[in-house]
Amino acid sequence: MQLFVGLGNPGAKYARNRHNIGFMALEQIAADHGFAPWRSKFQGSVSEGSLGGVKTLLLRPGTFMNLSGQSVGEAMRFYKLTPEDVTVFHDELDLAPGKLRCKRGGGHAGHNGLRSIHGHIGADYARVRMGIGHPGHKDAVSGYVLRDFAKAEEGWLDDVLRGVSDGAADLAKGDTGRFMNAVSLRVAPPRSSTSKPKPAAKPAPEPEPEDTRSKMQKLMDRFGKG
Repeated sequence: MQLFVGLGNPGAKYARNRHNIGFMALEQIAADHGFAPWRSKFQGSVSEGSLGGVKTLLLRPGTFMNLSGQSVGEAMRFYKLTPEDVTVFHDELDLAPGKLRCKRGGGHAGHNGLRSIHGHIGADYARVRMGIGHPGHKDAVSGYVLRDFAKAEEGWLDDVLRGVSDGAADLAKGDTGRFMNAVSLRVAPPRSSTSKPKPAAKPAPEPEPEDTRSKMQKLMDRFGKG
């Protein structure tokens, strides 16, 4: 069994915050893959289903970001899971908007949700780092992550969420390469094979052959001989 955890803050006023992109990813997966309705459990909300034949539990902690580990730890203990069974989807300031990276283990880089999870289950879980960009100064971070995505960001955000959902089954099976490829196909799709190719450049005209006749020969050729 796999436990997919999306990080965010509960409540309608936070629903479209940049900090809630982890919640958004899980909601997209649940909607696209026919998961069961969300229900309250483990100090949060859960939805059960299957991804590529792998039983998967989606968990949105309801404890607010800085206490997320309480909810994750409770779900893990109930299902007797290890950190290797857990994948956490979260916002990442150090990646440009629309960029995404996967990693396992490592530090929490000051992210309060990850810090809490580290404290409850250790660091050996997998993460899907979902880039939201950086406001440019550390003093602006708190306000930035707790603001809604701008209208201009909705295009790349939709592409990323759909890409995550497209590759969710591969991720559940542990194939991060195929998962990342599914995201890439949404974010930077290849050019359609039906698009018309650019016309080929016309070849340069061949140079005229050099005229080696004498002046007299040219006059004779011009006026003829009789």
